[in-house]
Amino acid sequence: MRLLQPLIPDPAAPLARPHPIAKIVAALVLMFALFITVDLVTSGIVVAALLVAARFSGLPPRSLAARAVPLLVGAASLGVFNALLSHSAVAGGAIALRIIGISLAGMLAVATIDPTDLADALVEHAHAPSRFVVGALAAFRLFPLFSREWDVLGLARRARGIEADRTIVDRLRAFPGRALGLLVAAIRRATRLALAMDARGFGSRECRTLARPRALTLPDGALVAGALVLAAGATSLSVALGTWRPLIAF
Repeated sequence: MRLLQPLIPDPAAPLARPHPIAKIVAALVLMFALFITVDLVTSGIVVAALLVAARFSGLPPRSLAARAVPLLVGAASLGVFNALLSHSAVAGGAIALRIIGISLAGMLAVATIDPTDLADALVEHAHAPSRFVVGALAAFRLFPLFSREWDVLGLARRARGIEADRTIVDRLRAFPGRALGLLVAAIRRATRLALAMDARGFGSRECRTLARPRALTLPDGALVAGALVLAAGATSLSVALGTWRPLIAF
């Protein structure tokens, strides 16, 4: 459950400074460019650029690498599976790189955005419903608490002799029971939180102000433009080399 602990970037890092909306749009551009194609060239170029961008994200390298381990394992598994089905290592590698690129773009965008800034940006610029945005922000803020409660549940269950974690098999066997306990606790906490937030008027736009209003600036547009250039350049090079393969053949 350490994966629920949020990554905290350096606010002075180049990739942490742009507007949340600009980072989300830039990530969506790259994700779309990877989604519509299955080829090594496009995916390789985008993944290489994202790895360089990660150096300027302000995120702790070790923590970022730890979060990427499940991603790499999943992408490699799908790549091997598709390679066996299609009898082509190139096709399997392209699919694995594609999944890595899509996931990495989303990870860098989300991890470098402060949740409060994102909530205000969605209300201010995307005109999202305040009730939904504030509820999502509160849920996100509870993730670290769920991580701690998961550890407390494990200690309590071990003290009662219900579970043991000596081996991986023991941990897998104990997972359903502990997950059910965490789910029940989460539902109870969410119910109390929802009632408290409604009582304080968090769902009403008329009586709310934005904590951090922020206008879109020229550097924000440059970030989106850079993502467009990267996506178009990678796709164009792939087409020129004859390796570009659309996801859906027309």
